[in-house]
Amino acid sequence: MTIPGEEAARRLDEADPGHRHLFHVPPAEGGRYAEAAYLVGNSLGLPPRAVRADLLAELDAWATKGVTGHFTGPRPWVPYVRLLTAPSARLVGALPEETVVMNSLTVNLHLLMVSFYRPTAGRDRIVVEDAAFPSDSYAVRSQARHHGLDPDEVVVRLRPRPGEETLRTEDVVGYLEREGHRVALVLLGGINYLTGELLDIPAITEAGHRAGALVGWDLAHAVGNVPLALHDWGVDFAAWCTYKYLNSGPGALAGAFVHERHLADPAINRFEGWWGTDEATRFEMAPVSRPPATAEAWQISNPPVLAMAPIRTSLAIFDEVGMPALRARSLRLTGYLERLLDEIIPTRPLTVLTPRDPERRGCQLSVRVGAGGAAALTKRLAHEYGVLVDDREPDVIRLAPVPLYSTYHDCWRAVDALADLVAETGRG
Repeated sequence: MTIPGEEAARRLDEADPGHRHLFHVPPAEGGRYAEAAYLVGNSLGLPPRAVRADLLAELDAWATKGVTGHFTGPRPWVPYVRLLTAPSARLVGALPEETVVMNSLTVNLHLLMVSFYRPTAGRDRIVVEDAAFPSDSYAVRSQARHHGLDPDEVVVRLRPRPGEETLRTEDVVGYLEREGHRVALVLLGGINYLTGELLDIPAITEAGHRAGALVGWDLAHAVGNVPLALHDWGVDFAAWCTYKYLNSGPGALAGAFVHERHLADPAINRFEGWWGTDEATRFEMAPVSRPPATAEAWQISNPPVLAMAPIRTSLAIFDEVGMPALRARSLRLTGYLERLLDEIIPTRPLTVLTPRDPERRGCQLSVRVGAGGAAALTKRLAHEYGVLVDDREPDVIRLAPVPLYSTYHDCWRAVDALADLVAETGRG
């Protein structure tokens, strides 16, 4: 079966082309097209073509300068991380002094919770969403144990209403209004990894603060996907990875944000290491740290330059294209994918879990596959049609038309393949 509209999809790509030419797209494993329809940038973004030259430049500096490369050359390594600070801050709506690139996502969440999870008698709860990414669940439970608390008692998992798939902002706010006096920390995903729902970050942050709690966000699926304004929203802290929508390579370094009101707070507790002391005195090798009043104070060790080079490459693309333009194309592209799915879903055991309101989602649409079988369907899409999506057990596939490099034709190919592989049931 082939659904109509392929030529229309190609015409849309001519009128609204995106920036696919800046990226390497893997070849298709199967099907009748040379390139894969790559709809898994929510899991791992594609490599920018410029990465190779930028990475080789740092390898050449290592080869020609050795240890002196820390202080000499066009991009000395000691302050190299600051090449990433301003563009990262622009992406998340932060001040440069509130932003740092370091470690990996869950490590950053742990380092930030050391500072911002401060349980006291009667106020010790950590609020997460029930469908939180597993690493976040493990992290908050272990933080509770670190304080001698029972995670089954203090970790609160907010669930959607019966029969619904996603959390409602009013339900999160309602819980904080009722039980906020017991909450020490709210830690939610800006965009839920499973459903693709974009939570109302400013409204929930405000509600948490009214309740007297601190509010942090895991922005793994939000950074580079939707516009953010962490400083203006008053978020206490946030962390994100850079290998999804920021296209910085598998296991790439992560980012962290700490609001400026906390930066010079002497009551803040941190785990410290030598890279978190002020750069001006770092090499005095003093036994007591003198951290700067910036997010760099949360650094522990010297960052890996070779891992930072791809981030610098990718952030340059975001600066050039701009999040407003990317968000606008994302709305068009994801809306087109949704309309195509609407054509085949009425007669197939498929259900879109992601909110239909464009303002409540990014570029990911999560689809429940009737009677499970998501993993098998994902493999067939790749091997027989060259369509790359991913699955979450037991019955959800996720399709993410990333506005930087995905195309309308990619979306058409994905839905056309689903129409072939998922048998009609006549339920319409």
